[in-house]
Amino acid sequence: MLSMLAAANQIEFVYVWSEARPEGKDIIIVLVLFSIFAWSVMASKAIQIRRARKLNAAFDQAFREQENLTELYHRKIPVDGCPLFSIYEMGNHELAICQKRHESKGGPAQMISLKSMEHVKRALERGVAQEALRLESGLILLAIAVSGAPFLGLLGTVWGVMSAFAQVASQQNAQLTTIAPGVAGALVTTVAGLLVAIPSMFGYNWLVHNMRVLSVEMDNFAQELASKIETDFIPEDD
Repeated sequence: MLSMLAAANQIEFVYVWSEARPEGKDIIIVLVLFSIFAWSVMASKAIQIRRARKLNAAFDQAFREQENLTELYHRKIPVDGCPLFSIYEMGNHELAICQKRHESKGGPAQMISLKSMEHVKRALERGVAQEALRLESGLILLAIAVSGAPFLGLLGTVWGVMSAFAQVASQQNAQLTTIAPGVAGALVTTVAGLLVAIPSMFGYNWLVHNMRVLSVEMDNFAQELASKIETDFIPEDD
C-alpha cells in the first residue's frame, strides 16, 4: 500500500513538474539551492552549539576547581570552540598587561588599579561580543530562506497562473482540462517555497533560542570573572 502511494506521488510530481513553466522551474531550482544552504547552516550551527555547550560545561568545572584565577590561562591550553574559555583568555590577557603597567609605575606586584580594571571589563565585553557574533554568523542565510522562500514561491505561482490564463485566452478554450495543468504547474512553486521556509523557520527559532541562552551564560560568566578579578587583584586600599 505504501509503495503504491509513493509511486502515485512520484508520478504526480513528475506530471506537475512537466506542466510547470520554464520560469517556475527556474524558481524551484533556486529554492532547492536555498534549501541546501539552509539545511547546511542548521546542521553546522547545531553541531557548533552542541560543542560549545559541552566545552563550556567542562571549562566551567575546571575554572571552579583551579587554585588561583589565572592557573588555566598560564597553562596555555588551546580550547577551540569554547566561548567561556575565549572570554576568560581575553580577560586574563588584559589583566596581565594591566599588571605589568601597574608594577612599572611602582605599584604592588601582580596587582592592578581601579582604573586598569575598566580596561579588563572592556576586554571581557569585547570577548562576549566576539563570541556572540561568531555564534550568530551564517544565520542570515536562514533568515533569507524563512522570509524570501514563500515570496519566491508566490512569484512563481502568480507568474504561472498568469501564463496559464493567457494561454487559455489565446486558445479561446476555457475548459477545466485546459486550465488545470497550467495552474497545477504554477502552484508547485508555492509548495516548494513553503517546504523551504517551514523547516528553516523552526530551525532558525531553535538556533536563536539556544544562542540567547549561550549569550546569557557568557554575560554571567564575564560578570563573575570581573568580580573575582576585582577581589583578587585590586588592593583593598585602592
